[in-house]
Amino acid sequence: MKTYIKKSNIKVLKYLTMDYKKIDNIDFDGIDYNDYPDFCDAFIVSAYYDGVEMTEEQLEALNNDSDYVYERLQFYLY
Repeated sequence: MKTYIKKSNIKVLKYLTMDYKKIDNIDFDGIDYNDYPDFCDAFIVSAYYDGVEMTEEQLEALNNDSDYVYERLQFYLY
């Protein structure tokens, strides 16, 4: 049985296959301290994956994982 992936699902596929251990040098924007402790407007603006700067598409996929963004934001702030 073959499984077909639409072009619109490629971003999701990249998100699912990303090894988070290889992500470092994360920088955030949209941090609003009045929104403590949620920081729901914060997002990753740049990061490196395995030593290479991530593309906009990779960053978009990474920002879709709100649990990961929040976890990394806690390390970034504290």
